[in-house]
Amino acid sequence: MRRSWLNCGVNDKLNFRYGEWEVLVRPSVDLPSGLRALNLASLACGDVEGKFDILFNRVRAIQKKSGNFDLLLCVGNFFGSTPDAEWEEYKTGIKKAPIQTYVLGANNQETVKYFQDADGCELAENITYLGRKGIFTGSSGLQIVYLSGTESLNEPVPGYNFSPKDVSSLRTMLCTTSQFKGVDILLTSPWPKYVGNFGNSSGEVDTKKCGSALVSSLAMGLKPRYHFAALEKTYYERLPYRNHVVLQENAQHATRFIALANVGNPEKKKYLYAFSIVPMKLMDAAELVKQPPDVTENPYRKSGQEASIGKQIPAPVEESACQFFFDLNEKQGRKRSSTGRDSKSPHPKQPRKPLTPGFLLHEAQPPGPCWFCLASPEVEKHLVVNIGTHCYLALAKGGLSDDHVLILPIGHYQSVVELSAEEVEEVETYKATLRRFFKSRGKRCVVFERNYKSHHLQLQRPCRHNFSGTCTKNFSFLPNPQVIPVPVSCCATDDIKDAFITQAQEQQIELLEIPEHSDIKQIAQPGAAYFYVELDTGEKLFHRIKKNFPLQFGREVLASEAILNIPGKSDWRQCQISKEDEETLARRFQKDFEPYDFTLDD
Repeated sequence: MRRSWLNCGVNDKLNFRYGEWEVLVRPSVDLPSGLRALNLASLACGDVEGKFDILFNRVRAIQKKSGNFDLLLCVGNFFGSTPDAEWEEYKTGIKKAPIQTYVLGANNQETVKYFQDADGCELAENITYLGRKGIFTGSSGLQIVYLSGTESLNEPVPGYNFSPKDVSSLRTMLCTTSQFKGVDILLTSPWPKYVGNFGNSSGEVDTKKCGSALVSSLAMGLKPRYHFAALEKTYYERLPYRNHVVLQENAQHATRFIALANVGNPEKKKYLYAFSIVPMKLMDAAELVKQPPDVTENPYRKSGQEASIGKQIPAPVEESACQFFFDLNEKQGRKRSSTGRDSKSPHPKQPRKPLTPGFLLHEAQPPGPCWFCLASPEVEKHLVVNIGTHCYLALAKGGLSDDHVLILPIGHYQSVVELSAEEVEEVETYKATLRRFFKSRGKRCVVFERNYKSHHLQLQRPCRHNFSGTCTKNFSFLPNPQVIPVPVSCCATDDIKDAFITQAQEQQIELLEIPEHSDIKQIAQPGAAYFYVELDTGEKLFHRIKKNFPLQFGREVLASEAILNIPGKSDWRQCQISKEDEETLARRFQKDFEPYDFTLDD
């Protein structure tokens, strides 16, 4: 049950006191009753500086009195100069953070050693390092942009600094889309320079001299609803400021900047801030842009600061060094950094391989027999319906439908994450081609991949038809995106999405919606177990597998009454047909697909 303070108005404040400290709670807006359940109860914290027990004991006290919170966001210095004994207890699992905690990276050379992966990783159970910079998207749609380190105008920057190029890449990634309205939360360690302009007093901190002009530029462009920072050892909640020019631009939401003090400080300054927020994407536009009565002008817009800030930001670059981080609770898995790839392969295209049963390749060998490596004698080659340069298509064994196909790499790979840029490009070409093919036949596509108890990539594309979720102890598998077509008359794409989410919730599977412009390599580390769904609208769902996972989950959802209404086919073994019938279906698919066969263009 949510706390009663979620129903407070936008201008109400409540203060919970626990002995010598205080935490301020501010709801995001006065919401209609239908949206109150969508509020995310969150905590933000200033510099922890290694005082983990103090912080987490306070969090436990708050939750005991006020109910559970959804997440804790830490800005500033998470590690300090104190001995590592306390941290070792969390790192080894002797102690555990009481809430999912997300932290920024190092601000000095001394603490770089704690952040081994620049792209983010899990530091301990329930404690996750977000990474150098990027976008965090929760399953609710809450969007958080984060930037670790302190400002440096020189390139290359060390691991505890950010540069103008880093800020530019974040702005370019988000602000260049026409639908961009802003982000929910911005996390930085330094204050933005000039944040005190037109606002209430910032106390002993001179915002014209302290802080980062690059952070000011980032806040100006991203228009966060909340911006949290630290490092100055004090608490400062600025009056909310506008993100539009009155009478010249359409009304936009206001931004609240909150700087937080260091944990356990002797002056008892606030270092924890509790707030509730409904993701921007779920809010009614009129509710979102309501202006609080104490709103001020934008501190970065006037007095010449904007021009001086702009000089430090290079022109937007084509590529983005920005990575995405998602709301995933998994110890082993870490995301890869996002390194853009060329749309054209730097290598000349190889001659097209003949589609013959004897086709063999000398590739990296799997640990055991593999049903999907073309070089393996276990492959049922009569199911192969198309071969490209790096990948091939095959009908699924025991498919949900006659045109349920798999996209498989010719070489042996465990998941899409391990593919080269050229191989990923061809996988995407196959997916786009299959979408056009199935659309012409009145069907929409669902693609899913399960990298779990599977040694060969299998992308399955069900067309309201089956893909096999084959698994045997003694066999090894490739990653295979499965492609399943679903007749348009059967259901809408939203119905498919809802079916996956609903059945995931029923089985206590955390299925997260991730941004359409992200790709799987930005989310999962090679070797990490995951389940991934891609809809014909471009919407994507992701689950990082922790322990046990139902092997037939993708099939079960698509075979359910909500989608294909063939629940008896959720197990591929119940859908097998004779080899002669499989050969007939393969020949029919080849003939139907031929007008769309991009491999014939060479």
